[in-house]
Amino acid sequence: MKKALVLTAALLIMGSALFGQTAGQNVVKPAIADRDLVIQISEVTENAVFYPVDIEGTRLEVLAVKAPDGTVRTAFNTCQVCYGSGRGFYKQQGTVLVCQNCGNRFRMSQVEVRSGGCNPVPIFPQNKTVTANTITISKDYLKEAKSIFARWRRG
Repeated sequence: MKKALVLTAALLIMGSALFGQTAGQNVVKPAIADRDLVIQISEVTENAVFYPVDIEGTRLEVLAVKAPDGTVRTAFNTCQVCYGSGRGFYKQQGTVLVCQNCGNRFRMSQVEVRSGGCNPVPIFPQNKTVTANTITISKDYLKEAKSIFARWRRG
């Protein structure tokens, strides 16, 4: 009985980690190719969700996260300074995003707020369509961002 209880607990922990339910886990959605990215607002939480997109053979990644004020923020998963290194992408550690190249740390409240410097590349309101249920980032806008992902590699 005790072994079964331990096994059940272990499976629950593994399952929640696989589905992004553990705080600070990096949730990566299935990739889409050569089309608009549609994000369901209902699946965005304080744990960053990463959306891989292949645009004409270039892999890009968008991140979406719910900031402490309840707003859903979006950005390209690359650092505005480090993108050329190929390692200028973010992973969530606890309640912050950490650049895997320079190590700078960003609170969720900083996503989509600042442009320039060593920050995630913001996707501002004028570059997306937001409804009550979805955020849509057009293929054309994603295509404009291909150059900042030319050397990008997630690892």
